[in-house]
Amino acid sequence: MAGKAELDHVLEALDATETMDGLQKIVEQVCAVFAVDHAMYLWVETAGNHYYFGSYSREWTDRYVERAYARVDPVVVGCYQRFHPVDWKRLDWSPKPAREFLKDALKHGVGNQGYAIPIRGPNGQFALFTVSHSCDDAAWEKITEKYGRDLILMAHYFNRKVLELEPSRGAEEAQPLSPREVDALTLLAIGYSRAQVAETLTISEHTLRVYIESARFKLGAINTTHAIARALSLGLIVI
Repeated sequence: MAGKAELDHVLEALDATETMDGLQKIVEQVCAVFAVDHAMYLWVETAGNHYYFGSYSREWTDRYVERAYARVDPVVVGCYQRFHPVDWKRLDWSPKPAREFLKDALKHGVGNQGYAIPIRGPNGQFALFTVSHSCDDAAWEKITEKYGRDLILMAHYFNRKVLELEPSRGAEEAQPLSPREVDALTLLAIGYSRAQVAETLTISEHTLRVYIESARFKLGAINTTHAIARALSLGLIVI
């Protein structure tokens, strides 16, 4: 399992990487250091394009793209609505398309356990860094409890390097949010319901809706979740 020296070595290698091909080697090192079967970085763009670096077989990655599994993959769908790391078991695998996807994934060597880290970057960037493994629940819980923070660190360092190698995708300017808009999005981001936000800010839910819609317009967001993601990525709110 990963020790501090091993983790530092991988982070140093990542910092020294100067090509996209080098990132693939880093992913492979992550698997070795954390003794997991697979690691993956996926940058999903709104236009449907993506950057992928991972240890899954070429057969599986081609099949994933061919069948447009990103539309039903609970890891992608679930993490788009989240801002914190999540164990795959906590995602919704109940829909039939998700169950069929899981069956196919397991058949192609994707582990039965997984840990996903959502990443929000500039220009509304949404990316994922995940590790997966085949083991029982008890063994997996030990891995995630002990190395969860290291994996989060790795995920954000990795994404930072991707952005460094893609300078054309720099941060964009956004219209400033009002103090009330910041308060509303911040409380929603940490999990408050709309009713709780309105009560906390001592305003009506109608007034809250006005603040949210105003913030959404300024951020060019398609919905409230997207607005929160963009506000986080642009540093307009902090949680």
